[in-house]
Amino acid sequence: MRTNPHILEINTRAWLARLEAKHGRKFALQEIPDEYWNLFKERGFDAIWLMGVWKQSLKAGEIARSHSDIQNAIRSVKPDFKTEDVVASPYAIYAYEPAEDLGGEAGLKQLREKLNNMGISLFLDFVPNHMAIDSPTVTSAPDLYINTGTQEPHSHKDWFFQNENGVWIAHGRDPYFAPWTDTAQVNFFNPEAKKFMLENLLKVASLCDGVRCDMAMLVLNKVHRDTWWEFIGGNLPREEFWSVALDKVHEKYPDFTFIAEVYWGLEWEIQQMGFDYTYDKVLYDRLRFSNPEDIKGHLRAEHLYQMRSIRFTSNHDEEESLTAFGREKSLAASTIIATLPGARMIYLFQLMGRKVRLPIQYIKDDFVEDPSVRDYYDKLLKIASKPAFHGGQWSLADVSGVSVEDTSYHNILSWTWKQMNTTCAVLINYSDAPARCHIKLKTASAGQVALEEFSEDRFTLTADMVQQGITVELKPFESKIFTCVM
Repeated sequence: MRTNPHILEINTRAWLARLEAKHGRKFALQEIPDEYWNLFKERGFDAIWLMGVWKQSLKAGEIARSHSDIQNAIRSVKPDFKTEDVVASPYAIYAYEPAEDLGGEAGLKQLREKLNNMGISLFLDFVPNHMAIDSPTVTSAPDLYINTGTQEPHSHKDWFFQNENGVWIAHGRDPYFAPWTDTAQVNFFNPEAKKFMLENLLKVASLCDGVRCDMAMLVLNKVHRDTWWEFIGGNLPREEFWSVALDKVHEKYPDFTFIAEVYWGLEWEIQQMGFDYTYDKVLYDRLRFSNPEDIKGHLRAEHLYQMRSIRFTSNHDEEESLTAFGREKSLAASTIIATLPGARMIYLFQLMGRKVRLPIQYIKDDFVEDPSVRDYYDKLLKIASKPAFHGGQWSLADVSGVSVEDTSYHNILSWTWKQMNTTCAVLINYSDAPARCHIKLKTASAGQVALEEFSEDRFTLTADMVQQGITVELKPFESKIFTCVM
């Protein structure tokens, strides 16, 4: 993959349902028409993350179809939805076996070969913290999971369920939320459980080029202890699961890519364990709720941290960006993440202009694609795929006001990419009011031609432009990218 890769997340079953509706037939993964993969390649995606390809849990499906919160969320958008269109959560994994109805292992391997031949990497899910409530080992090997034997838990009984043999097993859990009742919590203080999950990870690694690790921080020793100390005690294991597991995978697959979904300020710690990229939820939150100065502050973080961050303005967990940010702001935010160092992740439904997020268990979302949103992303991704944005040197840029009384330039975010004889300057007015500034292209000289990428307007730099800076006027949430070749 390129440095600063573009990654496309696809909710596999929901996308296949749309393809079925369009083409009038079902598709296994290896049968998806080449036109779609070619389109993703043309858009500049280096990797495709197929979310939800593993064998589904029957019990998790039953829970999803009867869960009032899931039902109400779907009904608010689709009042007449059919319950058979609700499936198990992709994160309640029955077994790390490619689902047979999606083509099974053979079909997944065929698709991977096709994508690799196109220069596209295939990423899949790995969920370390838990398995589905009816995964075979929940009954055959209950000690892989946090449990209290056949004795009822002394507290928090609602965190537990009983397996077929009457053993009380904990549900998977984030300490800040209610348990995920379709899951069973792996006990990472049990060496055999660590071995079991490492075996699963190695199996996954044999089928793809990288994994997105769900809630990766939950299996850190200190987090695991603090979440479950009442039932597993407080003595920490000597080694972290991730430190050992990543080494084992890289011994066999040296170029394998690891992405961590991680929060709570633990990103750097996870990066130090060998992860290639960690979620930059802080940037997402600042883009959504903070001002340009706060965003600039985050972008002043250590460069290696920036390079190993994965940026996004939407994914399957977050509200659709058009709704969360508002239309114009969402496109400006996406321009920001597409032109920063690090991995740049786009959600397929975001690219298509979906306005309302539905639970991932509902797969028959027939929203109408928004051509204007799609066209903007096509243009943005084409610009951000230029070599300077992948092989160049990135740095924040200073802009200045065009007059003493005009302070609108404070709302403009700006940075440059420099590669050999090419300089790209990115300017984004991240506010709901017009803004103006001066920016100097430090390596430019009079007589050179500059291109504004979005409008495709060209102009020749004058001596005044070089000495005093280019005057740039930006509408609310407008972006401009100038390219100058020496």
